Amino acid sequence: MPDAGPPVNGPQDHYSYTVYADAAMADRFEQVRFGGPIGALLAETQERVLVEFVGPLASRTVIDVGTGTGRAALALAARGGTVMGVDASHEMLRVARERAQARGVVATFTPGDAHALPFESKSFDVAVCLRVLMHTPDWARCIGELSRVARDRVVLDYPALVSAAALQSFGRRAAAALGAHVEAYRVLPERAVTRELARHGFRVAAVHRQFVLPIALHRRLGSRAASERIEQGLARAGLLRLLGSPVTVMAER
Repeated sequence: MPDAGPPVNGPQDHYSYTVYADAAMADRFEQVRFGGPIGALLAETQERVLVEFVGPLASRTVIDVGTGTGRAALALAARGGTVMGVDASHEMLRVARERAQARGVVATFTPGDAHALPFESKSFDVAVCLRVLMHTPDWARCIGELSRVARDRVVLDYPALVSAAALQSFGRRAAAALGAHVEAYRVLPERAVTRELARHGFRVAAVHRQFVLPIALHRRLGSRAASERIEQGLARAGLLRLLGSPVTVMAER
């Protein structure tokens, strides 16, 4: 495993740095994102797809970029991977280390910026990046860095431009432009992500789409069973393939 680079020195005024630098946010992050029945559904689906897309982990090295509180890193390390979790937030990394210790899982966590990873090219077999590109100041540059440090596989996700998630994204970005303090995340066109991966020598080999309806709507519904029935019906109607989001992709060199 390569040595970690120096601490992050990123654009500290961007919300993706300031929001997650807060200790209180780090402490409540897991409950906010993955609490309740829909949060559990999100977490379980994310982990299942991640493990499938990363593939066999024995003797494999993985970098989890934007690891946050270490959910993906811990899942992969528990299955035999040698995992390095990287995040710009020292507070999120603190929680990740605490969770690793509590679970008895061996993983390394170090500061780093997704726009300029402090590792040599092809330092890891696989690069993973979940729920990050939607928030970063420069998503294309981050894909370039993921592709650079990955030897043969990249797994990433993003909210799709052609989806219900786009409505919330546009609303938040408009609110941010008017001075509101919100996480003004972006949605991405599938072709642009595919093209950016290809520019760095990676071909999309697998795609998973999770929901047709917005996650916020499912949270308000508050019933995992009902959400699963609704989404299964929409999938049978062909809408998941057209409008599903978030989109998780696995790309190979």
